[in-house]
Amino acid sequence: MPEITQTPLTPTQIMKRLPHRHPFLMIDKVTRYGDGEAVAVKSVTMNEWFFAGHFPNDPVMPGVLIGEAMAQTSAFVHHGGADPVGSARLVNIDLQLKAPVLPGEQLVLTARCIKRFGQVMKISAIAQVSDVTVATAELTVAG
Repeated sequence: MPEITQTPLTPTQIMKRLPHRHPFLMIDKVTRYGDGEAVAVKSVTMNEWFFAGHFPNDPVMPGVLIGEAMAQTSAFVHHGGADPVGSARLVNIDLQLKAPVLPGEQLVLTARCIKRFGQVMKISAIAQVSDVTVATAELTVAG
């Protein structure tokens, strides 16, 4: 696996590596990747498309989109930030939601390789806001 890279990737650089685009690109910055781990950030703003219906008077980021952000971060674990990582596909996710994510919060996503079987990887991920765990997941990524 490549050494750890700590030069943050911008949204433009992320889009060169992932096939996702607005409104489904769920990470804004990748701050670290390599050596079997990746850390990404999602700044959650009131302008997010999903807050119009989830929920208008009590906006909460949908848990499934937190899981998607974890999966996108996991692609950087699977391929170590290589250009592109789009061939990484989510095969399975066991997601546990712990606390709501609200507008104005910054979601920090950390993903680490647990085990690798050829092109299939088991990944452990954690999502935090201000050092409080809001979700955990075990993902299977292949590709």
